[in-house]
Amino acid sequence: MYIIVRLTAQLSAFLYMSMWRIFCFLMVVADAASARTTATTRDIVVKSPDGRLRWAFHLTDSCPSYSVSFNGETIVDWSALRLAFRDGGEFGRGLVVRGASFRKGEDDYTLVVGKTSSVHDEYNEAEIPMEERGGARRGVELMVRVFNDGVGFRYVFLKGGTLTDKTLTDKTLTDKTSTDQTSADQKEFLLTDEHTDFRLAGDPFVTASYLPGYTTSHEGRYTRLPVSGIRSDTLMDMPVFVEFPHKIYMVITEAELVDYAGMYLTRHNGVLTSMLSPLPGQGVVKVKGVFPHKTPWRVLLIGDRPGVLIESNIITSLNEPCAIKDLSWLRPGKTDFHWWNGDVVPDTTFQPGINFETNQYYIDFCARNKLDYHSVIGYGGIAWYRNDGISYMPGPHSDVTEPLPGLDMQQICDYAKSKGVGIRVWVHWKVLYPELDKAFTQFEKWGISGMMVDFMDRDDQEMVNIQTEILQKAAQHHLHIQFHGAYKPTGLARTWPNEFTREGTLNYECDKWGNPITPDDDINIPFTRLLAGATDYHLGGFRAVTPSHYEAHFVHPLVLGTRCHMLAMYVVLESALGMICDYPAAYEGQDGFEFLRDVPTTWDQTKVPLAVPRAYVSIARRKRDDWYVGMINNKDARTVSLPMDFLPVGHYEAVIYRDADDASENPNHLVREVRAVEPSSTVEVKLAPGGGMAMKIKKL
Repeated sequence: MYIIVRLTAQLSAFLYMSMWRIFCFLMVVADAASARTTATTRDIVVKSPDGRLRWAFHLTDSCPSYSVSFNGETIVDWSALRLAFRDGGEFGRGLVVRGASFRKGEDDYTLVVGKTSSVHDEYNEAEIPMEERGGARRGVELMVRVFNDGVGFRYVFLKGGTLTDKTLTDKTLTDKTSTDQTSADQKEFLLTDEHTDFRLAGDPFVTASYLPGYTTSHEGRYTRLPVSGIRSDTLMDMPVFVEFPHKIYMVITEAELVDYAGMYLTRHNGVLTSMLSPLPGQGVVKVKGVFPHKTPWRVLLIGDRPGVLIESNIITSLNEPCAIKDLSWLRPGKTDFHWWNGDVVPDTTFQPGINFETNQYYIDFCARNKLDYHSVIGYGGIAWYRNDGISYMPGPHSDVTEPLPGLDMQQICDYAKSKGVGIRVWVHWKVLYPELDKAFTQFEKWGISGMMVDFMDRDDQEMVNIQTEILQKAAQHHLHIQFHGAYKPTGLARTWPNEFTREGTLNYECDKWGNPITPDDDINIPFTRLLAGATDYHLGGFRAVTPSHYEAHFVHPLVLGTRCHMLAMYVVLESALGMICDYPAAYEGQDGFEFLRDVPTTWDQTKVPLAVPRAYVSIARRKRDDWYVGMINNKDARTVSLPMDFLPVGHYEAVIYRDADDASENPNHLVREVRAVEPSSTVEVKLAPGGGMAMKIKKL
């Protein structure tokens, strides 16, 4: 009798626990979960609103872990989540989950710069507070958001380190943007490592840029390898593109990098795991701050076609709303950049150099062709401001508020304004940052619109905070920013839309010195670096040659790929500041230049009709009622059928720029044709080796 009673009790307990887990699961995924609910459990599941994407959490005594599946197929197997602090050691063992909560989220917002002007995103969210059962009883909350096209998760280090001290609000975290704001009641922390694992299921192919170290301009080529073929403990820059069998694609990157160290990946013991950029001067501490503190979002973009990843808005959706109240002064557009062409000026009576006449020549070119900005850089390797360093590198007495003798910045700004052209300047960050307030005050007084800030070459927490401060203070003085020698974007342009674009990629500047960018290099960018956001690429070279005719020219540089390939890159890439880098005589009167004059730099909608990794990609972008399409090809000639079903119902006229029949031998040759199209149309596109196609579509 005792045995029967005991078995009955055990069965009841088993049924109770099973029902309890089912109840917790239903609370997470139910569509009616608009009100916050809570649960205490070691196993949690969150699904996307459409149910295709599943994120699962499991807690053992050794560490918490997560897994991800898509359409019923596991793509990230159980992967550990651990944090290492200098005081108290690793956070991960002996944890308990207390009061996990779930909700259904919805986000509607507008973007000033980017791939779309209006975003609507839906997601299911879980907040999972974890606390140590013994010792210091430190507490960390894991926040998870599951969208239809990806997952974002982050850690929140709670105030005082324990859940009982939790006074966490969005405003608390948003307001804390500097590690210098320690108050008496705040506890400091030093993070030595973040071990976020990505145990990819099977042996998928990974396309990544490998870097020699953390001090880098983030300019590298991409290599495609199976996970098993990646050399252990080498740094992979993000984004990283993953191709699973059965047409499942994923990208690993991060969003909202604020007051934290930039993240890389490395293969360790067969698993991809995170590595953080250490603070300068040492290699142990990666992040220092005070509680509460949040990490960036660790992002997995996921889809059954590559175009889903390009169309996704998750990166900006995981950032804070716009922090600039008055946006009327922001003017995205196109700019010249004469450094790339070698400071070419015509053979005229004026002396070329750092003077008014040289800048006037380019300002007049911009005015004639409705280009928004002229960039004041310098001339012949010398910066426009007082600098006692070597070439563009700063010296101890450099000053960006003092133009070189013979250069009147006020005269240049006034003349440009009379022509309807804005002025922007190039600056080295080491000269700018020590005198940020002084410099921005003077720039605003002159009438400068913005600047390229160059040679940053780091993404440790200190540099991340420097860039955030530059954006904040630039906004106060109505200045836009273009970061060069900088890490990837992380969606911060939603919060600070005066960030127009970033470099952080190998690009056409390399064509000047014998390391030319090939069409095969270009094809990798939409599936890697572009997925992080705006991509500055030094576009606009109008002297295309075949590979056998390429030579390194610092002045009048040559480019690979056809003229139509170059035109298409202005649509394929996303950048609120399109650069027209060649010199005026290289453009005016040339086939295709009218497309560069017309093409916008910000968009209302983005669609990807076709995308085949390593082969070709076509991207369609809408500005008001007009559509622009760019298609680029790798080194292999092909004919592609482009469906026009991205167009709304109606009748349209398409102006098409395509490779001429002899473009494989004469890559600057193109054909311009006009034809009627509608959503049911298909356009046959014949692409030369390294070729392309650009299209402007107007509704009739």
